Amino acid sequence: MATSKKTSDYNESSIRVLKGLEPVKQRPGMYTRTENPLHIIQEVIDNASDEALGGHCRNIDVILNADGSVTVDDDGRGIPVGLHPEEGVPTVEIVYTRLHAGGKFDKGAGGAYAFSGGLHGVGVSVTNALSKRLEIAVWRKEPDGTGYHTLAFENGDLVEPLKSVPAPRDGKKSGTRVTAWPDAKYFDSPEISKTELQRLLRSKAVLLPGVTISLTNAKTGDKQTWKYDDGLRGYLIEALNQSSTSEPLIPFFEGEQYASGESDGFAEGEGAAWVVAWTEEGSIVRESYVNLIPTPNGGTHESGLREGLFGAVKSFVELHSLLPKGVKLLPEDVFNRVSFVLSAKVLDPQFQGQIKERLNSRDAVKLVATFSRPMLELWLNQHVEYGKKLADLVIKQAQSRMRSAQKVEKKKSSGVAVLPGKLTDCESTDITRNELFLVEGDSAGGSAKMGRDKEFQAILPLRGKVLNSWETDRDRLFANNEIHDIAVAIGVDPHAFGDSPDLSGLRYGKICILSDADVDGSHIQVLLLTLFFKHFPALFAHGHICVARPPLYRVDAPARGKKPIQKLYALDDGELMAIEDKLKKDGLKEGAWTISRFKGLGEMNAEQLWETTMNPDTRRLLPVTLGDFLPADAAARFNMLMGKGEAAARRAWLEEHGNEAEADI
Repeated sequence: MATSKKTSDYNESSIRVLKGLEPVKQRPGMYTRTENPLHIIQEVIDNASDEALGGHCRNIDVILNADGSVTVDDDGRGIPVGLHPEEGVPTVEIVYTRLHAGGKFDKGAGGAYAFSGGLHGVGVSVTNALSKRLEIAVWRKEPDGTGYHTLAFENGDLVEPLKSVPAPRDGKKSGTRVTAWPDAKYFDSPEISKTELQRLLRSKAVLLPGVTISLTNAKTGDKQTWKYDDGLRGYLIEALNQSSTSEPLIPFFEGEQYASGESDGFAEGEGAAWVVAWTEEGSIVRESYVNLIPTPNGGTHESGLREGLFGAVKSFVELHSLLPKGVKLLPEDVFNRVSFVLSAKVLDPQFQGQIKERLNSRDAVKLVATFSRPMLELWLNQHVEYGKKLADLVIKQAQSRMRSAQKVEKKKSSGVAVLPGKLTDCESTDITRNELFLVEGDSAGGSAKMGRDKEFQAILPLRGKVLNSWETDRDRLFANNEIHDIAVAIGVDPHAFGDSPDLSGLRYGKICILSDADVDGSHIQVLLLTLFFKHFPALFAHGHICVARPPLYRVDAPARGKKPIQKLYALDDGELMAIEDKLKKDGLKEGAWTISRFKGLGEMNAEQLWETTMNPDTRRLLPVTLGDFLPADAAARFNMLMGKGEAAARRAWLEEHGNEAEADI
């Protein structure tokens, strides 16, 4: 993977500040993994890697010292040490003592880091907060000679202010050396996993061809060095060999593409590099990264690769008329036997949580799919024999999946009730994939029908508010048309806690409540949750009930810096405020963007509803479980909230806990 071209000066003005460090000490689990200190060291390694990604660093050395500290040494540009133009204190001090301070917030054209590991920016300030001591040495190339600068912290507080002297002529010219002593009281184990650290450093070397990365154990004197000239391909070959996987069915499909300034909808430099292999048996190797940050839980960039591979293979199979009659290909048929290493570059990545284990950026699906599909499609049609071998494997996967689904269907085919007329059913009979959306209102139901994936998503529009069924006998439930239609559609009879209901007739693996993002929509959610909790508790117990989270706002943002025009969606007022703060930091003035508020789902067109609320790759779907509640406790809470004779208790509870209701129910 080629490194990006060098960006403009990395100096005091590159650092942007939001403030506050104390919350990290109070709740470290919100900011980092607390199993062991690896992640706080990774933050320092990530900073050095970002320097290498920008073309400014060729060597990164990590040393496990005998006293339990860890040193990360690089030959990058060195953290700026001059006085920050806004704060009036040394910039390096701000970077290590303030949350959300760093060059990665300088996202305008020519910012210090065009592509970096994340938007959160808690970074090395968390390393400092959770370390007993932290020492920093910086070498900076100054106009009048190379300067050597040092400072130190204890428990996150500055104890040795910045000291600057001329650097020795025969020594290092530029770079940063950070030594941290992690504080054991914040971690389950004070020991860093050597295996995880080795894997992390090796992956960095793979993603930074030409950069030498080393790990030295000062106790034993052992030293390991990684430098990959073959990049992703060499890494995947090595990983497949180690996992004893069969030989790839066809030659590796590898590619790399980044957007130019004229690319439609993508920022200049955004794109991906990938290597993909299909094997018939054995283990699967899947690793993905965003701006050099490992994403072990995948995310939208992996979804984009899946979409791109599926589109290309499906197109090849249809072009050559290879698909047997009655067989339909699905994305999992193509992706089931895929091993890959994927490295995406996203200008402003949105991660799930502070530890960046999963990418949530919606644009990344389109980004990776747009670049990967045409290249595979072209390659398959240039190598037809290999294409046909791959098609055989994919078709076998589809036939095997269909046989499994047919076995399930035979067991539940007898005695099925007539489905409600307003149910728009899906084509698939595989309940592990099928989803039923209970949609508020006929107009929203129409958008959902047009926007859904008809292969596995069914729509049942609900007219008005469902009956409060908390005190309704099971024998009387079906007198209500809406509840009757819901029960018949899902294929499960009403039952109570403690019963052993027959779930063999269940027609959908996920039953999703889709209502407006307002008070009435929340009321409908509560009424439906009451119905399922009281009369279909097994669906709760087996994780079949979900709540869809449609956005309340759409923000139309103009182009800024390297970012093109964007449509951004906010779930609530808090997310809207965060988006506006981010746009201001990108250099936009108040009023440069427009905000639209969705009064209801019916105002969203089919494409918007699919992208924000129904697409499994980009939606936010909230699974509903009892959590820490015992069934009896949960029943008591529901009775207080929904019982007709509980008005006084309900009022008292709302006055005391009303502001906690969303989190507690």
